[in-house]
Amino acid sequence: MVPGLGTTSTLKLLHKLKSPQAIFRSSASELEGCGLSPAQARNVASGCSFDDAVDQQQRVLDAGAHLITIHDPRYPQRLREIFDPPLLLFALGRTELLPSHSVAVVGTRRPTPYGLAAGERLSTDLARAGLTIVSGLAAGIDTAAHQAALRAEGDTIAVFGCGVDVLYPANNRKLYEDIAKKGLLLSEFPMGAPAFPQNFPIRNRIVSGLALGVVIVEGAQHSGSAITAKLAMDQGRDVFAVPGNITSKMSWGPNLLIKEGGAKLVQEWSDITNELPAAVRRDLVAKAQQQILPELGASAAPPETAPEPVKQLAQKLLNCLQVDAPQQLDSLIETFEGVSSSELIGALFDLEMTGLVRQLPGKNFVKVW
Repeated sequence: MVPGLGTTSTLKLLHKLKSPQAIFRSSASELEGCGLSPAQARNVASGCSFDDAVDQQQRVLDAGAHLITIHDPRYPQRLREIFDPPLLLFALGRTELLPSHSVAVVGTRRPTPYGLAAGERLSTDLARAGLTIVSGLAAGIDTAAHQAALRAEGDTIAVFGCGVDVLYPANNRKLYEDIAKKGLLLSEFPMGAPAFPQNFPIRNRIVSGLALGVVIVEGAQHSGSAITAKLAMDQGRDVFAVPGNITSKMSWGPNLLIKEGGAKLVQEWSDITNELPAAVRRDLVAKAQQQILPELGASAAPPETAPEPVKQLAQKLLNCLQVDAPQQLDSLIETFEGVSSSELIGALFDLEMTGLVRQLPGKNFVKVW
C-alpha cells in the first residue's frame, strides 16, 4: 500500500532488512541507503500506508478471503521462484490448490468456434487427468477453460487483474461464484482495486508462474496470450500451442510460436502430460488411480461411487487386456457383447487416464505393466 514502491524494490528491501517490521522502523535516510529514492523512503517512513492496510485487512475478513505472504508456507513454491514474485496474494476459495500441479490455458477474448471447442476439450481432459486449470477469468478462452474444468469436477484457479472482490467481467458472475466455492480466486492487487488495463499484463506472470506449463489456444501476434507465452519462456515453463487455421488472425499467435520453435504443438491432452516431469506424472497417475481404481493389480476394483455396470466393465477390460499383446478396438467390441461402443470407449479412456491402459496406433490397447 506504500505509494511508489513496487514489487522489485520491496523484494530488495526485504532481502537487506529481513522483515517488514525492520523496514518500517528504519529512518528515511536509512531507507535511502538501502536503495530507495527519497520519495519512496519518505512514503515508507511516514507510515501513511497503515490506515489503508487496516482497511484492507477488514475487507479481507468481510469477504472471507485470505492474505498469503511470500513467507507463508501456503505460498506456492513455483511462484516464489520467478524473477518478481508477488509479495502478497489475496485468495478467496480453496487455498489448498496453490501447491497443486497445474497447467495454464489462455487465449483470446474473441475466440472462433474452433478455438472454444479446443480450449474446452483440452481443459476438460487435463482436469480429468488431475491437473488444476489456471487462467484469468477473462471472456473467451479463459472462461471456457474454467467452465470446462468445473464441469469435469476438476480444480481451477482464476488469477485477477483487479481485487478478488471485484467482479470482472460483469457477465461472469455465475462463474465467479462457482470458482469461489469450488476453486480459487487469486490476485496480488488490493481488495477493491479496479480492473485497469495495465494490470492484466502484470497478472499474467502469476498465471504462468503458478503453472508447470502454459497452453496457448488462440490469439493475435501481440495479444495478451502472446505476452503470457513470453513470460512463461522467461520463467522456464513449457509452452504449448494449439495450431489453427492459417487464414484466421486468431491463429497467428500460436502458429507463429510453433513455427519459431517457442511452443510444442498440441493435438490432445497427452501431448501436454507427456512433457511434464516424471515425478509429476507419477503423482497424477496415483491420484487418478485412487479416484477410479483404489487398488491396483488383478484385485483392483473401480470406485464405490461409480455405477455397478461401469465398475464391472472396467474390471473385465483389465482382465481381458494383456501387457504384450495389443487388442484392437473392434475386437474388444465384439468380445463384450451387450456393451455399446461408446460405453467401452469411455471405460478405456478412464483406464488410460489412470495409467493402467495404453492406446497404441491403430486403436490398439494394452495393459500397462
